[in-house]
Amino acid sequence: MKIATQLLHSIPVDELTGAISVPIYQTSTFVQESPGINKGFEFSRANNPTRKVLENIICSLEEGHAGFGFASGMAAIDAVMKLLKTGDEIMAVEDTYGGIFQMFQHMFERFGIKANFVDTSSIDKVLAAMTPQTKMIWLESPTNPTLRVSDIKSISKIAKQHNVLLVVDNTLCTPLLQQPIPLGADIVIHSATKYLAGHTDVIAGLVVVNNKILADQIRFNQNISGSILSPFEAWLTIRGIETLCLRLEKQCSNAMAIATWLTSHPAVDKVYYPGLATHKNHHIARKQQKQYGGLVSFSLKTDNIKSAIRVVNATKLFKLAESFGGVKSMLDHPATMTHRLIPEDFRKKTGLQDSCIRLSVGIEDAEDLINDLKQALDKLNLPAGKQITVLQ
Repeated sequence: MKIATQLLHSIPVDELTGAISVPIYQTSTFVQESPGINKGFEFSRANNPTRKVLENIICSLEEGHAGFGFASGMAAIDAVMKLLKTGDEIMAVEDTYGGIFQMFQHMFERFGIKANFVDTSSIDKVLAAMTPQTKMIWLESPTNPTLRVSDIKSISKIAKQHNVLLVVDNTLCTPLLQQPIPLGADIVIHSATKYLAGHTDVIAGLVVVNNKILADQIRFNQNISGSILSPFEAWLTIRGIETLCLRLEKQCSNAMAIATWLTSHPAVDKVYYPGLATHKNHHIARKQQKQYGGLVSFSLKTDNIKSAIRVVNATKLFKLAESFGGVKSMLDHPATMTHRLIPEDFRKKTGLQDSCIRLSVGIEDAEDLINDLKQALDKLNLPAGKQITVLQ
């Protein structure tokens, strides 16, 4: 089956009642026939029928061994990080999400787990950064917000040669656009809050692993730490996944149109979108992704925070908010919002400019969205005719 068909039909009909919508099992515990004899469920922290359906769906879509649902994307990341021990090192993608930077630098470093931030879009830099203590490579591909692309398959070969776990955050692509496990990843992470649920009404995280050993370890971490996804949030995520194909198709189409238009606006300096032929690793994105996603970022020729804030405050359809992946278009100023806790010198080292603006493209009409951006950018009153620079 094609993945669009697989997606819908991986959501089961309820065996007990025939309900075509997955039931919400809003219960904390389950009656047992005798001590240790049950129907596969004992206590909802350990397992819940509604959550289990979602975990099976994401496992199937990612072609993994087992899936796990968490209360947030950060909770999912926390469970994966607890596979490591004191003295281990993690090689992390350099321009990572701000929350991950904070977790690695200010939480796990206290426990003796060091994070080395590397430009993983360069295989040579990945090879150079490997040490005997490296136990995990952490990729986002594409990254948020500068949309760098890493060669998952090539990096997976390096990971296997060094007996290192490869973790890929697949939030931006979802399994519809990219499947890291067939490309060689050991673990896939999703902030299901974003495209999977898709309606900005739920917080959820998912983990998929490629073997039983990892499944047993993540299941233990999930149960003991207890940061599990509730039945209602699991149901909302399942309902969102049912329309993922339709939503993402429109979001990708809109994003490509907007990215292309942005390259011609005189106020715009750089446009970050893997679908542009000028993107540094467009050839890799074309090889490992089916489409290029619904996220577009760009920076201004006047590279300062004040100019960026003028633009984000001037849009009417794009709503200023710290998230992405929903049906309604949103925009974000990373330097003062999602990535504000990353030190300025590190932000600039990774290419995140003060004027960078991230667009989460929704399912509205593309022409309306472009007109909204045009009227906001035109307020900067920059002279026309300057040379446009597209993604360095």
